[in-house]
Amino acid sequence: MEHGILLSGADDIDFMIHGIFKYSFFGHEVWITTTHVCLLIIMLLLVGFAIAANRVMAGASEEPGGFQNVVELIVEKLDGMVDGTMGRGAPKFYNYIGTVFIFILISNISGLFGLRPPTADYGVTFPLGVLTFLLIHFNQFKFQKPKDIWADMCSPLPPWLPVWLPINIISEIAVPISLSLRLFANVLSGTVMMALVYGLLGWIATAWPAALHVYFDLFSGAIQTYVFCMLTMTYISNARGDA
Repeated sequence: MEHGILLSGADDIDFMIHGIFKYSFFGHEVWITTTHVCLLIIMLLLVGFAIAANRVMAGASEEPGGFQNVVELIVEKLDGMVDGTMGRGAPKFYNYIGTVFIFILISNISGLFGLRPPTADYGVTFPLGVLTFLLIHFNQFKFQKPKDIWADMCSPLPPWLPVWLPINIISEIAVPISLSLRLFANVLSGTVMMALVYGLLGWIATAWPAALHVYFDLFSGAIQTYVFCMLTMTYISNARGDA
């Protein structure tokens, strides 16, 4: 009996992954999904906010008003976070870390507004991990000598005994995968949990799931944003030799 109820309720579970339309690309069928639409909406919101902030700050006054206060507070807090982690190399990464932080945060909490979080799609989080990976090794080759990089890759044994080299190479390759999977899995788990709540409980899930939204979308989303950016800054600082 109970098994039958669960099966009947499972038909109503909606994980919000839908194909909207498809087109042919070099002979392959490609779908535009809800992830693409939600991602476009978030990007348009961020671009609109950036344009509005730029215009306000262009005519900034010594006694800031409401929106100017918000913009200055966001910039101050994000720059302070980067300063506290990256030290002397922080100014060069204000824009990148700030942009990534805001994008991931808005994506994670977009479930509060009825959207499917784009970060619940691995196709969104993996490119973010790859960007971090490229920045790490760009800075590593820029600020470290080849012999120091070799010695680090052979660590903890001496450079002339590269027994640990394959393991260290694998650990380097695992960085973008672990970064992206951590963010993706945590956001997706919240999306799945909320879909199960609404799908299995039906009309019973009317108001009280709001508390779950606060945890899965807001609290957990903010924590995962902070973790991703902190790890990114730590890896880059180590590559630059600032840490």
